[in-house]
Amino acid sequence: MLETILAQLAPTHTKLIAVSKTHPAERVMELYDRGQRIFGENRVQELTAKYEALPKDIEWHLIGHLQTNKVKYIAPFVACIQSVDSWKLLEEIDKQATKHSRVIDCLLQFHVAEEETKFGLDMAEAEELLQNPDFPSLKNVRITGVMGMATFTDDQTQVRREFQHLRSIFKELKARFFAEQASFKEISMGMSGDYLLAIAEGSTMVRVGTLLFGAR
Repeated sequence: MLETILAQLAPTHTKLIAVSKTHPAERVMELYDRGQRIFGENRVQELTAKYEALPKDIEWHLIGHLQTNKVKYIAPFVACIQSVDSWKLLEEIDKQATKHSRVIDCLLQFHVAEEETKFGLDMAEAEELLQNPDFPSLKNVRITGVMGMATFTDDQTQVRREFQHLRSIFKELKARFFAEQASFKEISMGMSGDYLLAIAEGSTMVRVGTLLFGAR
């Protein structure tokens, strides 16, 4: 399945984030040995354990909700934190990244689904975060785009609409806050059940777990 998905992504240059949560390091190595290098985890404890056990050229993405008191454990190595949903969290990531002389890429997570269980910002909250007077002083974080999860539904029209909403948010933020920053280019949306639809709507990163690893 890995090769099939990569072939589908190739024409669009969309990145594949292999979501390895709850699967052992041995399963990650199976995909690693077939060329996959970007993996995503939901929980800090599991992420740090796999980082220690696996090759150091893996690019790790934290894709789950992140508590500020857990940032210090992943700051030394994480490549991207896809779930930034508050000023407090962004400030802590910058603080911990500074201690390790690193710049950590971050995505702003937006709530675009109709489900109450999803974390994420709305546009007003994102504006407040980006207009915070202290934002320019955060030198060790780099906001590179947005992330969102569609509603878990078979209604493709609804899913497409939510993906289009996230893309419109990206475009507005790009125009208003990041017009001069080429690094602001990522739209992380799409999972095992809807990644092809997400690609069609402009996703630059898809987070695929079940199709690659099987059901948990």
